[in-house]
Amino acid sequence: MQSSSDSSTFKLDQRVHSTNDPRRIGTVKYIGPVEGHPGTWVGVDWDNGEAKHDGSLNGVRYFEARSQLSGSFVRAQNLTAGISFIEALYIRYRDQPTQEDEDEMYVLSASNKRVSVELVGKEKIQDKLSRLEELTGASLSYLGVSNPGSPNEIRNILPNLKELDLTGNLLSEWKDVGIICEQLPSLAALNLSSNSMSHEIVGLPLLKNIHILVLNNTGINWTQIEVLKDLLPVIEELHLMGNGINAIKTASSSIVHGFDSLRLLNLEENCIAEWNEIVKLSQLRSLEELHLNKNNLNHIFNPDHDTIDKLVGGDESHDQSCIPFQNLRCLLLGGNNIDDLASVDSLNSFPKLIDIRLSENPIADPGRGGIPRFVLVARLAKVEILNGSEVSTRERKESEIRYVRLVMSKLHGNPDEIKQHPRFVELKNYHGIEDERSSAGTTGPQKMASGLLSVTLKSVGPSIGEKPPLTKKLPAATTIGKLKILCETFFKLGSIRPKLFLQEEGKNEGTKRERRT
Repeated sequence: MQSSSDSSTFKLDQRVHSTNDPRRIGTVKYIGPVEGHPGTWVGVDWDNGEAKHDGSLNGVRYFEARSQLSGSFVRAQNLTAGISFIEALYIRYRDQPTQEDEDEMYVLSASNKRVSVELVGKEKIQDKLSRLEELTGASLSYLGVSNPGSPNEIRNILPNLKELDLTGNLLSEWKDVGIICEQLPSLAALNLSSNSMSHEIVGLPLLKNIHILVLNNTGINWTQIEVLKDLLPVIEELHLMGNGINAIKTASSSIVHGFDSLRLLNLEENCIAEWNEIVKLSQLRSLEELHLNKNNLNHIFNPDHDTIDKLVGGDESHDQSCIPFQNLRCLLLGGNNIDDLASVDSLNSFPKLIDIRLSENPIADPGRGGIPRFVLVARLAKVEILNGSEVSTRERKESEIRYVRLVMSKLHGNPDEIKQHPRFVELKNYHGIEDERSSAGTTGPQKMASGLLSVTLKSVGPSIGEKPPLTKKLPAATTIGKLKILCETFFKLGSIRPKLFLQEEGKNEGTKRERRT
């Protein structure tokens, strides 16, 4: 890569990286003399925060750094202002591998030593990559790209490119991004993560073919997203992780409109604390996945139209026929501060929600007073994937039965407990679980044997065949529901729901009568 030795090459707010380390990126904040040190210095505020001071030295303030140890003064020859897109492309795909590339091609042995990896067919791979016109995907991450280069140069070299990763470069102007995209007519996926993008979105054309846009750690806010929205007519996935977003600020409306094709919105690792901010997204008709891991949310709910009316303040109208979050299938809420059962139960009112993450929230952590997985499964009627793990038919059945029995054990001492369990009666009836009744009899102690009945159980079915009969002594108070569960255990029926028939002693098979299904 080219380096710059003249301080006049640099300007304030320019993105630069260390000459010897393209991953050490910062922003120029000062150019000039430093008291007590000869020559001209460049003051840099480094992205990773690993430097020496906050922009002041020996009591003299030269610039404001983002943190107390993110600033430093550097000689111009130790900084690079970046290279063009095509220069980076040639470095990555045509030049011989750099020492850094070679260092990355290794595995660790059992003794934690590096063992070099030799790629099978390496020459064929290099030959294919050298034919750039055939590339459909390219990664130019951390190569110091700062500009698009000569006009039409990209168009002529990469006519078939569909996916482009520009993570960790020196791009900051949206017009430069626009120039690159205009020369790639087939481009559908663009990753600009860890480029510090300008807050002014100017010179960006209509990106009519971009379906996936990744803007993680770019410093973007929702006001800018509102501008981008009109330039992304077919966007399906939008990733906005790590941007410090704390509010969904729209220009003229309290509800986010547009984004007609947006299927996935990733807002993980931001600073959103109020669920009302998320409600502003409830009218996005195509939204199927909403990623909100590692925010500051402490309560959630599914809004009704009255709630949305209050949110917009009556100053605007919204489509009453649009059910809030009507197509949302996946909601990731891990690593927030949710600690109430009402938030969990509200997830049942999202019409199509089946994939939910609640891990690393107080409500889902038994160690912090939360509830265990089986209770979550039982309370969430439609969940099919919980915390990344599939909820099988068997797990759901066992969880619901266990949950009902847990609630029943609490009801004896506190009848009001049932108010905390909206699904209790439904599940109790569905699984045929009856209340325990004390057996009638004389007062005073009785022998255990006097309350037992001898019952012979037979299992017959077309899918499981006939199994040897079992004779068991059961309490006279055993309910039909309990007997069904015992049969499942005795005969290892798995997920098969048994039908019970009563055959009185001395009667023929043909006289058996159905007692309960």
